[in-house]
Amino acid sequence: MDARVGAKHPLPNPPPRAGEGREGVQAGEGREGAVGPMGEVVPPGRRRGWLSPLNRRRWDNFKANRRGFSSLILFTVLFVISLGAEFIANDKPFYVYAGGKSYFPVFVTYPETAFGGDFETAADYRDPFLQKLVAEKGGFMVWPLIRYSYHTHNLDLPTPAPSKPTWLLSEKDCKAVVEKKGLKSCEDLEYNWLGTDDQGRDVVARLIYGFRISVLFGLILTIISSVIGVTAGAVQGYFGGWTDLLFQRFIEIWTAIPALYLLLIISSVLVPGFFVLLGILLLFSWVALVGLVRAEFLRGRNFEYIQAARALGVSNLVIMFRHLLPNAMVATMTFLPFILSSSVMTLTALDFLGFGLPPGSPSLGEMLSQGKSNVQAPWLGLCGFFTVAIMLSLLIFIGEAVRDAFDPRKTFR
Repeated sequence: MDARVGAKHPLPNPPPRAGEGREGVQAGEGREGAVGPMGEVVPPGRRRGWLSPLNRRRWDNFKANRRGFSSLILFTVLFVISLGAEFIANDKPFYVYAGGKSYFPVFVTYPETAFGGDFETAADYRDPFLQKLVAEKGGFMVWPLIRYSYHTHNLDLPTPAPSKPTWLLSEKDCKAVVEKKGLKSCEDLEYNWLGTDDQGRDVVARLIYGFRISVLFGLILTIISSVIGVTAGAVQGYFGGWTDLLFQRFIEIWTAIPALYLLLIISSVLVPGFFVLLGILLLFSWVALVGLVRAEFLRGRNFEYIQAARALGVSNLVIMFRHLLPNAMVATMTFLPFILSSSVMTLTALDFLGFGLPPGSPSLGEMLSQGKSNVQAPWLGLCGFFTVAIMLSLLIFIGEAVRDAFDPRKTFR
């Protein structure tokens, strides 16, 4: 009789273990045989995948935001495509077959002598002489879609650089180059789909490489600065007292320094480069999340399950990063897409001012600067503007969707 009564009226939900809190109880709903918050035993096999029910609800809410989810897919596709930029825009072919041998110039640098030339220097596959040598050996080349890299100078432009897109040129504009190369019309030329910059470099190739380096720079800066900021905020909020007081005074003094002026001074002294610029920006970007994480730890360190964990002798590191940090990460995750967009915009602004990446690097800011200096070539400014605008818009839409997905007061179902 007691067993039947127990089956109809299960025991109430047991109190959460140390470190679970509200989210821990909700996460426990997916365990087989666990007791849910309404006193019902969750049947085996209800949990699907590795996500907890709480995170699955957040993911479903994120997918329900069509604009944010579509932006994530589009941004991911563009980023993955840019990672293979060498296979899309390159002045080296994928594959060369000559003299019964196979060559892979994208991965290996071959000297000109490997194809029957006279020099030990790296082979220039765009050189008609080298192409003739390969053809005489019964070989062929497999080229990428765009036969220009970000640093390739087109020496046979129909018009002076910056040259307009090839499909906008008239037969009169192309006449000299067509006769020089023995072609029939403009359609036989290698296309610069969006024209060239003021040094004869293909705009499409520079956009692809520039997009990649901007996103990679922003991702690296966001990840490293977030780790430092979260750690600093966790130490402040958990220990409090003099630790919190001294750290806060240091942050107030550090943030009072005019970052832009100091950044310009350091950039003018040091040789500009990807990692040098990353280190300089990291000096000031890590404080973005400190206040948020500090507030979450100050609020959570007095929870009953945290005090119980201390009484049981659990170490401070375990309490901080296993029990308190998951609660703080909810608010932190909503800020990451916005921090990423801010990092990308900072690099673009520095490149526009001339204090960013080294000259010649594929940079969106440098293209905007060229558009400002060459008003007679509107394709430069327009291409740079729309690329930056689309990239930042996608990141903002993703950030808004993440923010709403983590907000318990909003639902799209």
